[in-house]
Amino acid sequence: MLQIKPILTMLMRNKSGPVLLLIQIVLSVAIVANATFIISERLSLMDRESGVIEEQVFDFRLYTFDASIDLASQNQRDIQTIRDLPGVIDATSTSMVPLSGSSWVSGYTVGSSEETAKDTESAALYYSDEHMLNTLGVELIEGRNFYQAEVMTGSPDLASHGIVTKAFASATWGDDIAVGQTLYAGDYGDNPIKVIGVVDKLQGASVDSDFLDNSIVLNVKLVNEFAKVLVRAEVGAVAQLKEAIPASLHKDNPNRVLQGFKLISDHRKSSYRNHELMATVLSLMVVLLLLITSLGLAGMVMFNIERRTKQIGTRRALGAKKRDIISLFLVENYLICLAGGLLGGVAAVQLGQQLMTIYSLPKLDLTYPLMTVVGLLVLTTVAVIIPARKAANISPAIATRSV
Repeated sequence: MLQIKPILTMLMRNKSGPVLLLIQIVLSVAIVANATFIISERLSLMDRESGVIEEQVFDFRLYTFDASIDLASQNQRDIQTIRDLPGVIDATSTSMVPLSGSSWVSGYTVGSSEETAKDTESAALYYSDEHMLNTLGVELIEGRNFYQAEVMTGSPDLASHGIVTKAFASATWGDDIAVGQTLYAGDYGDNPIKVIGVVDKLQGASVDSDFLDNSIVLNVKLVNEFAKVLVRAEVGAVAQLKEAIPASLHKDNPNRVLQGFKLISDHRKSSYRNHELMATVLSLMVVLLLLITSLGLAGMVMFNIERRTKQIGTRRALGAKKRDIISLFLVENYLICLAGGLLGGVAAVQLGQQLMTIYSLPKLDLTYPLMTVVGLLVLTTVAVIIPARKAANISPAIATRSV
């Protein structure tokens, strides 16, 4: 019952149904393979580790409008007040918040001479003090942290020491030791910054950046009317600190506005919202396409059962068993699916190349068209086997009398 030639002959007698179904499978494989690939890419992006203890670290903004206030002294008192609160592990002011979307990015120059100087990849810049690493909970893997005496207050041009991420160190110096190297802000020789430490991971603010894992912490506390503050809290203490911090800071100076109080984990959700939406929409599209294709195959089988009642009854009268009838329809399904899968795989690769060119997506992995075809075979088998079992139950006597 598994001869291919008779099955092909039967399919060719009524070409319109199989051809339309074949086109549907080709389009489904091409679209589903690329959609699944994009979903996988988005989920991989969303799963990237930031290097920060996201559920314990939160930020807020502190606005000061009184021109008579010494901002540097006020900032120092504010941060110390926060550190003294119960439930606070550490706190610091910063130029940027991880995964917040608002980024401060720059490139540097490296090289042993002006002739050999070259530009580095871009990196996110965190201006802060010796409390930054502990506040974020990042892991220092080489070198050391800033000494308190090394931390300057004022302009970014005062930066003289930096702590870089492993990703930036690898991209800039390869296998060479990063600690002790020098970065130059601008042309070679301008504003040298000595690398004193390397952290395992610290992402920047913009999750769509090509250099998200490249970050540098610099030894300068920026002082202005709009301070960004990072706080690392003990587990379970975040909620109470959102009440205690404004109350404590307003005791010292009530003429300020505090705004934000957002966990880094919440920043992550906000920053990746578009990626999550895309993955959700594409997932629904994949499910609908596979469902429609399966229903199309099931419908064709049910139509063929009505059209081939006499033929099925004759086969049963000649000794065909129920499993032979079921195999007949399954083989038809597999022939259509494999032909559609082959053509759909080619179409998927072509579509992937277009998406790669237009939207700068990575190259489509051939595993995705292959897995799509395999999934389609499994799904359509389930869709076909139910009406096929109905066909197998047709009595030879009823079939011959019904014509």
